[in-house]
Amino acid sequence: MQTRVYLGDFILIKQINVGVIGTGWCGGIRANACNSNPLVDKLYIAETNETRINELKGKLQLEEATNDWKTLINNPEIDTIIISATPEDTHYPMALSALQSGKNVFLEKPIATTMAEAEELIEVSIKNNLKFTIGYSQRFNAKYAYVKKTIDENLIGEPVTCLVSRNITRELGAKISGRTALSPAAMEATHDLDFLLWCLQPRKPIKVYSQTSGKLFSKNSNTPDHQWIMVTLDDGMTITIGAGWILPLGYPNFSNTWIEIIGTEGSLFIDDTHKDVQLNTVNKGIQYPMSSMPGEPVEHTYAGPMHEETNHFLDAVALNKPVLVKPEEAKLVMDLYLAADLSVEKGEPITMPRNKS
Repeated sequence: MQTRVYLGDFILIKQINVGVIGTGWCGGIRANACNSNPLVDKLYIAETNETRINELKGKLQLEEATNDWKTLINNPEIDTIIISATPEDTHYPMALSALQSGKNVFLEKPIATTMAEAEELIEVSIKNNLKFTIGYSQRFNAKYAYVKKTIDENLIGEPVTCLVSRNITRELGAKISGRTALSPAAMEATHDLDFLLWCLQPRKPIKVYSQTSGKLFSKNSNTPDHQWIMVTLDDGMTITIGAGWILPLGYPNFSNTWIEIIGTEGSLFIDDTHKDVQLNTVNKGIQYPMSSMPGEPVEHTYAGPMHEETNHFLDAVALNKPVLVKPEEAKLVMDLYLAADLSVEKGEPITMPRNKS
């Protein structure tokens, strides 16, 4: 339920009531962003961990905290739902219930586990005239935003090829691969597929080839350790992404990423390896305390893109602005990483798009 505050004939602010489902690492960042945003009137959370609920009760101004996500869906006071830090196979049923209940939805990636599910979510959001977006946070990473600026302003000429490396530590990899059978393409490279396709619009992917390797997690599961994805676009440009989750634990802040784009008139290199702030203490030695993924608080500000991404969605809902990440774009990314997995299975390139709708 939206609340307007008036001064004479002018609307000063249109507040919204937000429910956050899942308040773990990422969900906690989003709940904190909602708590400090003046566009939010009332904040509700759904969390299965009672210890986490009690922790957030001491930090946030909560209207209600529950362990049942359906309580938020059925609450007529709530007009906006953020689904974060929940298992990937819960994304579709939670988002569908929220959209069918007339609530705007921010959904952490992936949009769904099948193309049919993704299509249904998009159809319901359009039918009910609701804001629906997917959490591709790298679009809000300031370093990566410079990639888009470089391409838009033709600073390196026509892009010819792009190489990306995105790897996370085996500690985080064990958590991800332990809760889902989705591949590194679906869970890690998906960020870069989304970001680069967005930067390179209106170019479209026409072919994808992929290979995996595994000597660590593959001992106990079917999950590969690493995956290479090569995408050919309709203008001949190529994108090659290496993504995995077996970096040794000494790497900073779980994630180690860089991107290089070469064009006809120059090149651009982005270092997002999180090594630019180094803390060295007698007791603990060298540490890298800053993270730009996903975005922990640092005093009065935030280190990564998720806080800004959450605020953008709240603006879109309260002020009726367009969302930056359209669900149709997330559906295309999903089609692409599923094609990459199919390429691994078949051992051959896959023609895109696989899904014509």
